[in-house]
Amino acid sequence: MTSPSPGHHARILRHAVLRFLSAGFVLIVLIAANASAVRAQTPSPLAEWQYSAGIPLEKLYRASESDWAVRLGTGATFEPRYPGSEQYHTLVGPSFDVRYKDLAFFSTGEGLGVNVLQGTNWRASISAVYDLGRRGHDDPSRLNGLGNINASPEMKLAAEYVVSKDFPLVVRMSLTRSFGGSNGWIADLGGYMPLPASSERFYWFAGPSMSFADSDYMNSWFGVNGQQAAASQYRRFDAHAGLTSAGFGITMIWFVSKHWFVTADGALKRMLGSAAESPITQSKTTGVTDVSINYQF
Repeated sequence: MTSPSPGHHARILRHAVLRFLSAGFVLIVLIAANASAVRAQTPSPLAEWQYSAGIPLEKLYRASESDWAVRLGTGATFEPRYPGSEQYHTLVGPSFDVRYKDLAFFSTGEGLGVNVLQGTNWRASISAVYDLGRRGHDDPSRLNGLGNINASPEMKLAAEYVVSKDFPLVVRMSLTRSFGGSNGWIADLGGYMPLPASSERFYWFAGPSMSFADSDYMNSWFGVNGQQAAASQYRRFDAHAGLTSAGFGITMIWFVSKHWFVTADGALKRMLGSAAESPITQSKTTGVTDVSINYQF
C-alpha cells in the first residue's frame, strides 16, 4: 500500500480549515444578531490590541501541545451606550477563542479568520468581524432624529510583530472596512508589553493605542447632515477624516487552575479631531471594563 502523497495531506488540511471557517461563519452571524454578545465589535470600546492580547507571546514562549486550542466562557462589559456617550450600560454574553494551529481562528476577540502569513514572532491575518451599529433607542434623548447606523459585517486586515524574547514589545496594526452601516474605513495602531508579575498564574499587559478613520466613517458616527439637523436638536456638522481617538489599556489574566482562568480588561479613550468636536459627543473621555470567566481544553 502506498502512503498518501503530500498533495493528499494538503487537500485534507484545506478541507478541515474550510469546514472550520464555514461552521464559524454560521456562529458569527448568530452572535452578531444578539446585541448582548460581548467583546468583538466595532467601534471597539477597548484598545484594538486587547482583543488578541498575549496570543503572539504565547506562541513565542510556549510550544503548543495540540493542533487545537479551545477556550469557552462568559463575560460582561460595562461601556458607553455609543462612542462619545456619557451614559453607560452593561452587556453580557459568550466569550470564546478557538484556534487551529497557527492557521485559523474564531473568537469574540478577533472574529473569524486565517493567518495568511506568519513567522515565529509575527503574523498577518484577514478576518470577518461585525459592527453592532447604533440605534436611536440607545439614548432617545440624544439620538432622536439621527436615524440608525445598521449592524453590518466587516473585513479586517491585521498584522502583529513581537520585537524579541528579550524585549517583548508587541506592535499591532489593523485596517477594517464596513460593508453597510458606516460604509467606512477605520485603522488602529497600538502596542503593549507584559508587565512584571509575582506569580506564574497571573499575567498582565499594558499599552497605548490610536485610531484613524475616513470621512464616511466619521460622518456616519459623528456627523449631522441637513436632514438630521432638521429632525434633531443638533446643528449641521461635517466630520472630517483623520485621527479619531487615543487611549491606554490594561489586560489581566489569572489562571485559577490548569483549565479555569479569569480575564479582566480596562481602557480609557480620548476623542480627538471631529469626534471630539461633534455636537453628538457628550464626553470626550470614555472608559470601558470587562470581566470573563473561561475554561480551556
